[in-house]
Amino acid sequence: MTSPSPRLLVTGGSGFLGRHLVAEFANAGYSDVFSPRSQEYDLRRIEDITRVLADSRPEIIVHLAAVVGGIGANQAHPGSFFYDNAVMGIQLMEQARLAGVEKLVVVGTVCSYPKFAPAPFREESLWDGYPEETNAPYGLAKKMLLVQAQAYREEFGFNAIYLLPANLYGPADNFDPVTSHVVPALIRKFSEAIHRDEERVVCWGTGTPTREFLFVTDAARGIRLATERYDGADPVNLGSGREVSIKDIAEMIAQVIGFGGEITWDASRPDGQPRRHLDTSRAETAFGFRADVPLEVGLRKTIDWYERYVADADPRSQPVLPS
Repeated sequence: MTSPSPRLLVTGGSGFLGRHLVAEFANAGYSDVFSPRSQEYDLRRIEDITRVLADSRPEIIVHLAAVVGGIGANQAHPGSFFYDNAVMGIQLMEQARLAGVEKLVVVGTVCSYPKFAPAPFREESLWDGYPEETNAPYGLAKKMLLVQAQAYREEFGFNAIYLLPANLYGPADNFDPVTSHVVPALIRKFSEAIHRDEERVVCWGTGTPTREFLFVTDAARGIRLATERYDGADPVNLGSGREVSIKDIAEMIAQVIGFGGEITWDASRPDGQPRRHLDTSRAETAFGFRADVPLEVGLRKTIDWYERYVADADPRSQPVLPS
Protein backbone atom coordinates (compact mmCIF):
# COMPACT_ATOMS: atom_id res chain seq x y z
CA MET A 1 0.00 0.00 0.00
CA THR A 2 1.09 3.53 -0.69
CA SER A 3 0.80 4.92 2.86
CA PRO A 4 0.39 3.65 6.44
CA SER A 5 -3.27 4.72 6.36
CA PRO A 6 -4.42 4.90 2.74
CA ARG A 7 -7.71 6.47 1.72
CA LEU A 8 -10.29 3.67 1.64
CA LEU A 9 -13.70 3.51 0.02
CA VAL A 10 -15.89 0.67 1.34
CA THR A 11 -19.01 0.22 -0.77
CA GLY A 12 -21.83 -1.38 1.17
CA GLY A 13 -20.20 -0.09 4.32
CA SER A 14 -23.53 0.35 6.10
CA GLY A 15 -24.57 -3.26 5.52
CA PHE A 16 -24.07 -6.30 7.72
CA LEU A 17 -20.51 -7.19 6.69
CA GLY A 18 -19.68 -3.59 5.81
CA ARG A 19 -20.25 -2.22 9.29
CA HIS A 20 -18.00 -4.87 10.80
CA LEU A 21 -15.35 -4.27 8.13
CA VAL A 22 -15.34 -0.51 8.71
CA ALA A 23 -14.90 -1.21 12.44
CA GLU A 24 -12.09 -3.68 11.65
CA PHE A 25 -10.22 -1.08 9.59
CA ALA A 26 -10.72 1.55 12.30
CA ASN A 27 -9.41 -0.80 15.00
CA ALA A 28 -6.37 -1.50 12.81
CA GLY A 29 -5.54 2.21 12.68
CA TYR A 30 -7.06 3.29 9.37
CA SER A 31 -8.11 6.91 9.75
CA ASP A 32 -9.54 7.75 6.32
CA VAL A 33 -12.37 5.30 5.52
CA PHE A 34 -15.36 6.46 3.50
CA SER A 35 -18.45 4.24 3.62
CA PRO A 36 -21.32 5.92 1.75
CA ARG A 37 -24.93 4.84 1.98
CA SER A 38 -26.91 3.71 -1.05
CA GLN A 39 -29.36 6.57 -0.51
CA GLU A 40 -26.49 8.99 -1.18
CA TYR A 41 -24.81 7.10 -4.03
CA ASP A 42 -26.73 4.56 -6.11
CA LEU A 43 -23.94 2.44 -7.57
CA ARG A 44 -26.20 1.18 -10.33
CA ARG A 45 -25.88 4.68 -11.82
CA ILE A 46 -22.57 5.55 -13.42
CA GLU A 47 -23.06 9.20 -12.46
CA ASP A 48 -23.16 8.24 -8.80
CA ILE A 49 -20.08 6.06 -9.16
CA THR A 50 -18.04 8.90 -10.66
CA ARG A 51 -19.36 11.23 -7.97
CA VAL A 52 -18.41 8.95 -5.08
CA LEU A 53 -14.93 8.49 -6.53
CA ALA A 54 -14.51 12.25 -6.88
CA ASP A 55 -15.79 12.84 -3.34
CA SER A 56 -13.64 10.18 -1.64
CA ARG A 57 -10.54 10.06 -3.90
CA PRO A 58 -9.74 6.52 -2.74
CA GLU A 59 -6.42 4.79 -3.10
CA ILE A 60 -8.10 1.46 -2.32
CA ILE A 61 -11.70 0.31 -2.81
CA VAL A 62 -13.30 -2.66 -1.05
CA HIS A 63 -16.46 -3.53 -2.96
CA LEU A 64 -19.08 -5.12 -0.71
CA ALA A 65 -22.24 -3.47 -2.05
CA ALA A 66 -24.64 -6.13 -3.27
CA VAL A 67 -28.28 -7.09 -3.53
CA VAL A 68 -28.49 -10.29 -1.49
CA GLY A 69 -30.99 -12.62 0.14
CA GLY A 70 -31.84 -16.21 0.93
CA ILE A 71 -33.23 -18.86 -1.40
CA GLY A 72 -36.72 -17.34 -1.44
CA ALA A 73 -35.49 -13.86 -2.35
CA ASN A 74 -33.24 -15.26 -5.09
CA GLN A 75 -36.14 -17.22 -6.56
CA ALA A 76 -38.45 -14.19 -6.48
CA HIS A 77 -36.01 -11.70 -8.04
CA PRO A 78 -33.47 -13.48 -10.27
CA GLY A 79 -33.39 -10.71 -12.87
CA SER A 80 -32.92 -7.93 -10.35
CA PHE A 81 -30.27 -9.88 -8.48
CA PHE A 82 -28.33 -10.47 -11.70
CA TYR A 83 -28.61 -6.96 -13.12
CA ASP A 84 -28.04 -4.97 -9.95
CA ASN A 85 -24.99 -6.95 -8.83
CA ALA A 86 -23.42 -7.12 -12.28
CA VAL A 87 -23.92 -3.49 -13.22
CA MET A 88 -22.66 -2.16 -9.87
CA GLY A 89 -19.43 -4.14 -9.99
CA ILE A 90 -18.66 -3.80 -13.68
CA GLN A 91 -19.14 -0.04 -13.77
CA LEU A 92 -17.32 0.48 -10.48
CA MET A 93 -14.25 -1.42 -11.66
CA GLU A 94 -14.08 0.49 -14.93
CA GLN A 95 -14.46 3.87 -13.29
CA ALA A 96 -11.94 2.93 -10.58
CA ARG A 97 -9.42 2.04 -13.28
CA LEU A 98 -10.02 5.32 -15.10
CA ALA A 99 -9.70 7.26 -11.85
CA GLY A 100 -6.31 5.73 -11.05
CA VAL A 101 -7.40 3.73 -8.00
CA GLU A 102 -4.45 1.61 -6.94
CA LYS A 103 -6.28 -1.48 -5.68
CA LEU A 104 -9.78 -2.93 -5.79
CA VAL A 105 -10.86 -5.72 -3.45
CA VAL A 106 -13.94 -7.51 -4.79
CA VAL A 107 -15.88 -9.64 -2.31
CA GLY A 108 -17.69 -12.34 -4.26
CA THR A 109 -19.83 -15.22 -3.06
CA VAL A 110 -19.65 -18.95 -2.42
CA CYS A 111 -22.81 -19.13 -4.58
CA SER A 112 -20.53 -18.82 -7.62
CA TYR A 113 -19.25 -22.37 -7.19
CA PRO A 114 -20.75 -25.16 -9.32
CA LYS A 115 -23.71 -26.96 -7.81
CA PHE A 116 -21.82 -30.25 -7.62
CA ALA A 117 -18.28 -29.01 -7.01
CA PRO A 118 -16.28 -31.60 -5.04
CA ALA A 119 -15.96 -30.63 -1.38
CA PRO A 120 -13.98 -29.02 0.01
CA PHE A 121 -14.30 -26.43 -2.77
CA ARG A 122 -10.94 -25.48 -4.21
CA GLU A 123 -10.63 -22.22 -6.14
CA GLU A 124 -9.57 -24.20 -9.21
CA SER A 125 -13.06 -25.79 -9.31
CA LEU A 126 -14.85 -22.48 -9.79
CA TRP A 127 -15.43 -23.03 -13.52
CA ASP A 128 -16.21 -26.76 -13.46
CA GLY A 129 -19.99 -26.46 -13.73
CA TYR A 130 -23.11 -24.33 -13.39
CA PRO A 131 -24.10 -22.88 -9.97
CA GLU A 132 -27.08 -24.14 -8.00
CA GLU A 133 -30.15 -22.95 -9.91
CA THR A 134 -31.94 -21.01 -7.16
CA ASN A 135 -29.08 -18.55 -6.77
CA ALA A 136 -27.27 -18.90 -10.11
CA PRO A 137 -28.13 -15.39 -11.42
CA TYR A 138 -26.62 -13.82 -8.30
CA GLY A 139 -23.62 -16.14 -8.24
CA LEU A 140 -22.86 -15.65 -11.94
CA ALA A 141 -23.20 -11.86 -11.73
CA LYS A 142 -20.62 -11.83 -8.95
CA LYS A 143 -18.38 -14.31 -10.80
CA MET A 144 -18.25 -12.01 -13.82
CA LEU A 145 -16.34 -9.56 -11.64
CA LEU A 146 -13.59 -12.16 -11.31
CA VAL A 147 -13.43 -12.37 -15.10
CA GLN A 148 -13.29 -8.59 -15.31
CA ALA A 149 -10.63 -8.35 -12.60
CA GLN A 150 -8.35 -10.85 -14.31
CA ALA A 151 -8.91 -9.27 -17.72
CA TYR A 152 -8.16 -5.79 -16.40
CA ARG A 153 -5.02 -7.06 -14.68
CA GLU A 154 -3.83 -8.60 -17.97
CA GLU A 155 -4.62 -5.65 -20.25
CA PHE A 156 -4.27 -2.62 -17.98
CA GLY A 157 -2.15 -3.82 -15.06
CA PHE A 158 -5.03 -3.02 -12.71
CA ASN A 159 -4.62 -4.54 -9.25
CA ALA A 160 -7.98 -6.14 -8.49
CA ILE A 161 -8.25 -9.13 -6.15
CA TYR A 162 -11.23 -11.43 -5.62
CA LEU A 163 -12.37 -13.12 -2.39
CA LEU A 164 -14.95 -15.89 -1.91
CA PRO A 165 -16.38 -15.91 1.62
CA ALA A 166 -18.43 -18.75 3.07
CA ASN A 167 -21.93 -18.14 4.45
CA LEU A 168 -21.64 -15.28 6.95
CA TYR A 169 -23.48 -14.85 10.24
CA GLY A 170 -23.15 -12.77 13.38
CA PRO A 171 -24.43 -9.75 15.32
CA ALA A 172 -26.28 -7.13 13.24
CA ASP A 173 -27.22 -9.72 10.59
CA ASN A 174 -30.41 -9.37 8.54
CA PHE A 175 -33.21 -11.12 10.43
CA ASP A 176 -35.99 -10.20 8.03
CA PRO A 177 -38.15 -13.33 7.51
CA VAL A 178 -38.31 -12.81 3.73
CA THR A 179 -34.74 -11.89 2.82
CA SER A 180 -32.55 -13.41 5.56
CA HIS A 181 -30.09 -16.26 5.18
CA VAL A 182 -30.25 -19.55 7.02
CA VAL A 183 -28.72 -18.76 10.44
CA PRO A 184 -30.66 -15.55 11.15
CA ALA A 185 -33.81 -17.10 9.68
CA LEU A 186 -33.56 -20.08 12.04
CA ILE A 187 -32.77 -17.88 15.04
CA ARG A 188 -35.90 -15.86 14.36
CA LYS A 189 -38.04 -18.96 13.82
CA PHE A 190 -37.05 -20.54 17.13
CA SER A 191 -37.23 -17.29 19.08
CA GLU A 192 -40.72 -16.55 17.82
CA ALA A 193 -41.82 -20.12 18.52
CA ILE A 194 -40.74 -19.70 22.15
CA HIS A 195 -42.56 -16.38 22.52
CA ARG A 196 -45.72 -17.85 20.99
CA ASP A 197 -45.54 -21.05 23.08
CA GLU A 198 -45.42 -23.14 19.91
CA GLU A 199 -44.37 -26.75 20.20
CA ARG A 200 -43.21 -27.25 16.61
CA VAL A 201 -41.01 -25.37 14.13
CA VAL A 202 -41.14 -26.16 10.42
CA CYS A 203 -37.91 -25.55 8.50
CA TRP A 204 -37.33 -25.37 4.76
CA GLY A 205 -36.06 -28.37 2.81
CA THR A 206 -34.85 -31.70 4.08
CA GLY A 207 -32.11 -30.54 6.43
CA THR A 208 -29.53 -32.72 4.68
CA PRO A 209 -27.52 -30.08 2.73
CA THR A 210 -24.34 -28.85 4.36
CA ARG A 211 -22.93 -25.37 4.76
CA GLU A 212 -19.82 -23.69 6.06
CA PHE A 213 -20.41 -20.68 8.29
CA LEU A 214 -17.94 -17.85 8.86
CA PHE A 215 -18.42 -15.44 11.76
CA VAL A 216 -18.64 -11.89 10.46
CA THR A 217 -15.71 -10.50 12.47
CA ASP A 218 -13.50 -13.28 11.10
CA ALA A 219 -14.64 -12.36 7.58
CA ALA A 220 -13.84 -8.70 8.22
CA ARG A 221 -10.36 -9.57 9.46
CA GLY A 222 -9.76 -11.79 6.44
CA ILE A 223 -10.75 -9.00 4.06
CA ARG A 224 -8.46 -6.54 5.84
CA LEU A 225 -5.54 -8.95 5.68
CA ALA A 226 -6.13 -9.56 1.98
CA THR A 227 -6.33 -5.82 1.39
CA GLU A 228 -2.97 -5.37 3.08
CA ARG A 229 -1.08 -8.45 1.95
CA TYR A 230 -2.53 -10.01 -1.22
CA ASP A 231 -2.05 -8.77 -4.77
CA GLY A 232 -2.59 -11.95 -6.79
CA ALA A 233 -4.85 -12.71 -9.75
CA ASP A 234 -6.23 -15.96 -8.33
CA PRO A 235 -9.47 -15.97 -6.31
CA VAL A 236 -9.19 -16.84 -2.62
CA ASN A 237 -11.67 -18.61 -0.35
CA LEU A 238 -12.43 -17.22 3.11
CA GLY A 239 -13.97 -19.79 5.40
CA SER A 240 -13.90 -21.53 8.76
CA GLY A 241 -13.02 -24.97 7.43
CA ARG A 242 -15.99 -26.61 9.21
CA GLU A 243 -18.87 -28.25 7.34
CA VAL A 244 -22.20 -28.71 9.12
CA SER A 245 -25.61 -29.91 7.94
CA ILE A 246 -28.63 -27.61 8.00
CA LYS A 247 -30.30 -30.12 10.33
CA ASP A 248 -27.39 -29.93 12.75
CA ILE A 249 -27.22 -26.12 12.67
CA ALA A 250 -30.97 -25.96 13.35
CA GLU A 251 -30.59 -28.26 16.34
CA MET A 252 -27.62 -26.23 17.63
CA ILE A 253 -29.58 -22.98 17.39
CA ALA A 254 -32.64 -24.54 19.04
CA GLN A 255 -30.52 -25.76 21.95
CA VAL A 256 -28.72 -22.44 22.47
CA ILE A 257 -31.93 -20.40 22.23
CA GLY A 258 -33.83 -22.77 24.50
CA PHE A 259 -36.43 -24.26 22.15
CA GLY A 260 -37.37 -27.73 23.32
CA GLY A 261 -40.13 -28.57 20.86
CA GLU A 262 -40.25 -30.59 17.66
CA ILE A 263 -38.31 -29.62 14.51
CA THR A 264 -39.87 -30.81 11.25
CA TRP A 265 -38.82 -30.32 7.63
CA ASP A 266 -40.88 -29.18 4.65
CA ALA A 267 -39.35 -31.13 1.75
CA SER A 268 -41.52 -29.22 -0.75
CA ARG A 269 -39.25 -26.22 -0.15
CA PRO A 270 -35.89 -26.07 -1.98
CA ASP A 271 -32.71 -27.26 -0.32
CA GLY A 272 -30.33 -25.18 -2.39
CA GLN A 273 -26.80 -26.43 -3.07
CA PRO A 274 -26.21 -29.96 -1.70
CA ARG A 275 -22.86 -29.15 -0.07
CA ARG A 276 -20.77 -26.09 0.73
CA HIS A 277 -17.36 -26.56 2.24
CA LEU A 278 -14.28 -24.52 1.35
CA ASP A 279 -10.62 -25.36 1.09
CA THR A 280 -9.14 -22.41 3.00
CA SER A 281 -5.45 -23.22 2.59
CA ARG A 282 -4.77 -20.52 -0.01
CA ALA A 283 -5.91 -17.73 2.33
CA GLU A 284 -3.65 -18.99 5.11
CA THR A 285 -0.66 -19.29 2.79
CA ALA A 286 -1.22 -16.06 0.86
CA PHE A 287 -2.04 -13.64 3.67
CA GLY A 288 -2.09 -15.51 6.95
CA PHE A 289 -5.83 -15.79 7.49
CA ARG A 290 -7.40 -18.47 9.65
CA ALA A 291 -10.84 -18.20 11.28
CA ASP A 292 -10.79 -17.83 15.07
CA VAL A 293 -14.42 -17.93 16.24
CA PRO A 294 -15.86 -21.45 16.81
CA LEU A 295 -19.39 -21.98 15.50
CA GLU A 296 -20.85 -22.57 18.95
CA VAL A 297 -19.37 -19.30 20.24
CA GLY A 298 -20.48 -17.36 17.17
CA LEU A 299 -24.04 -18.65 17.46
CA ARG A 300 -24.21 -17.63 21.12
CA LYS A 301 -22.97 -14.12 20.28
CA THR A 302 -25.47 -13.83 17.41
CA ILE A 303 -28.41 -15.06 19.49
CA ASP A 304 -27.49 -12.76 22.37
CA TRP A 305 -27.47 -9.79 19.98
CA TYR A 306 -30.78 -10.82 18.44
CA GLU A 307 -32.47 -11.21 21.81
CA ARG A 308 -31.13 -7.86 22.99
CA TYR A 309 -31.87 -5.72 19.94
CA VAL A 310 -34.29 -7.45 17.56
CA ALA A 311 -36.63 -9.89 19.25
CA ASP A 312 -39.27 -7.27 20.06
CA ALA A 313 -38.62 -4.80 17.23
CA ASP A 314 -38.39 -4.44 13.46
CA PRO A 315 -34.96 -5.93 12.61
CA ARG A 316 -34.40 -3.40 9.86
CA SER A 317 -34.41 -0.60 12.43
CA GLN A 318 -31.58 -2.00 14.55
CA PRO A 319 -28.20 -0.41 13.73
CA VAL A 320 -26.40 -1.42 16.92
CA LEU A 321 -23.11 -3.28 16.69
CA PRO A 322 -21.74 -5.24 19.64
CA SER A 323 -19.38 -3.32 21.89
